[in-house]
Order: sequence, then structure tokens, then C-alpha cells
Amino acid sequence: MAFRVSWNALRDVARAIGADDTAATLYPFVVDGLMALALVATLVLTGDARKFALRVLGTYTLASLVLNYVHGLVPELHGKTVDWGRLADWDPANWALVLLATSLPVGAIYFGSDLVAKVLHHRPDPIEPPTANEEESTETGRIRSTADFPESTPAPITANVTALPRPVAVGFLKSAVASKPVHAIESAPARPIAARTVPAQSKQPRRATGRVPDVAKSTRPKRTPAQLLDEARTATADWPDAKLTAEGIRKAVHTSPANARTLRDTLRGERGCEVA
Repeated sequence: MAFRVSWNALRDVARAIGADDTAATLYPFVVDGLMALALVATLVLTGDARKFALRVLGTYTLASLVLNYVHGLVPELHGKTVDWGRLADWDPANWALVLLATSLPVGAIYFGSDLVAKVLHHRPDPIEPPTANEEESTETGRIRSTADFPESTPAPITANVTALPRPVAVGFLKSAVASKPVHAIESAPARPIAARTVPAQSKQPRRATGRVPDVAKSTRPKRTPAQLLDEARTATADWPDAKLTAEGIRKAVHTSPANARTLRDTLRGERGCEVA
């Protein structure tokens, strides 16, 4: 709609500077069309080429504004009653306006061709690979994000070692039997050998049996999930998102690993973070 309004003014100005009906009809496409081309070039190009496209866009926008302003000041342009080549009563102003109106098509040829060539030959900058420091920081962040273990590390299992009785040396028995006379051995009554039971020795501490006294029980009441969530919110209010881990929450509110993981997911969901 804005182009249609500007088209009416630019067409009348083109007729005033000597253009025929066909040229006057195409004249608005020369001025406002180059503005559209410069806008596209601004979005595509980079660096100095983008600055050049912005200058062309600003220059032709200002020129179109001046010609539309002149069209509004000179009512004779609307009815084709103005003298040929006359856009203002003051001669210097008229010369400047005629020069502006006649130079816009020539400038459109030069600037439009240049912008089209720049856009067609433009090659986007290649994406640079990440540096060693960036890769290291990314890997560190990835390791930190997986630092939360699903369960606590189990305690090491100690083997139950049973001390067995040492066997008696056979040579010692032979020497003891040989040191006695034969008649003493024959006359001595046979004595039964009693079997000895050796208790198994365990290095594990003995577990307490019976009922645990009230003094040894924890005096802290059991907290509900809502109370745990309130404590976690208070403790992690000033924590950054990267520090919001299950292990950190477990140590802050003194709870189990399973509750800590649930609290971590809930707090990250409230902050809008991605839940691990």
C-alpha cells in the first residue's frame, strides 16, 4: 500500500521532467524497487558490502521522500498543468529537484547492478572449528553434568576368614615315639583322642541384638516431601543452574540420594532448566 501511494507521486514527477506514459509508469519501480533490492542486499551481505547497501537504501529513501514532498507542495503536478521541467518556483530549487529526479534512474542502473553482483558472488563465512580450550570446556561441562550417581557407593565387603588349626608335623610324632622304649609303648593303655572344636574367628564387629534404646535413636522427626522441597528451595535459592546437582542437594538438606534426585528434578523444572 505504501508503494502504491508513492507510485502516484513519482509517476507525476516523472511526467513533469519529460517522461512519456510508459517511462512515467516504470519510474516508481526504479526508485522504490531499488530500495527493496538494497534491503535484500543488507540482509544477505556482510562487512563493507553491507554498509554500502545500507547507504544506497538510505539515499534512495531520502530521495523518494523529497519527491513525494514536492508532489504534495505543487498541486499542478496532479492535473498535468505544470510547465515541462518545472518542479519549483525558485530556480535554484527547481534545478536541484530536476537534477535529483533525472539522476535517480542512472544511479539505479549503477547501484542496482553493483548490489546484484555482490549478492550473487557473496559466499558466507565458513564456520570455524572450536579451539582446544572450547573443546576442553565442553568436555568438562559434559563430565560435570553426569557426576550424579543413581545410588550411593556400597561399602566394601570383608571376607569372613576362618582360622584353621595347624597340622602336627609327622616327623615330630616319629621322634617322640622312637624316644620311648618298646615295652613302655606296649604296656601303656590306649587313650582316646578327644576332638577339639575351634571357633571361627571373624574380624567383623558384632551387631547389637535386642531393642535399640531410645537414647540411640535420632531425635529429628521424619520430614514430608513438601517440607524437604521447601528446605531445598531455601538452601539453593542463590545457587547457579550448574551447581544444582543431586549430590549437592543431598548434602545441603541431609536426605537420601533418591530424595535428592527427586528434589533436583523438581527444582530444575521450576527454573526451566533441562532435566538430566
